Amino acid sequence: MFNSTRRVKHSPGEMFALVADVEKYPQFLPLCEGLTVRRRTPREGGGEVVLADMTVGYKAIRETFTSRVTLDPANLKILVEYVDGPFRYLENRWSFKPLENGCEVGFFISYEFASRMLGLLMGAMFDKAFHKFAEAFEKRADRIYGPGGAAAPVTSG
Repeated sequence: MFNSTRRVKHSPGEMFALVADVEKYPQFLPLCEGLTVRRRTPREGGGEVVLADMTVGYKAIRETFTSRVTLDPANLKILVEYVDGPFRYLENRWSFKPLENGCEVGFFISYEFASRMLGLLMGAMFDKAFHKFAEAFEKRADRIYGPGGAAAPVTSG
């Protein structure tokens, strides 16, 4: 499990759009080698649900898993739920809270590999990658929306 809160110099809407743009993940996200959207379904009340396959890899190991991504722009929340692949479970939540000069990005992920062996091989790399996820999104926001300045994590654990 990894949980962090990070203050960034970008608006909640900009950060939400960046995280919601799942097709771009292979361009900047650690361990993400490919992402294919299978289906997009509009949600009642706004937003959409995206069914996507993500391929992650480290050295010679490649795994693909399917997730259901619920985009809720009205509440500035994104929920990622595991559907199929090498995990026993995986849950990822994003939140974007407005601040005077930007926003606070909340990132939570909890997962367990189904195979003990895969967990031993990939677990440490996944933990390191997840610690870098929020930073990777912030750097991407700086590239797309302009520099926002350095933002240190508020909390992590």
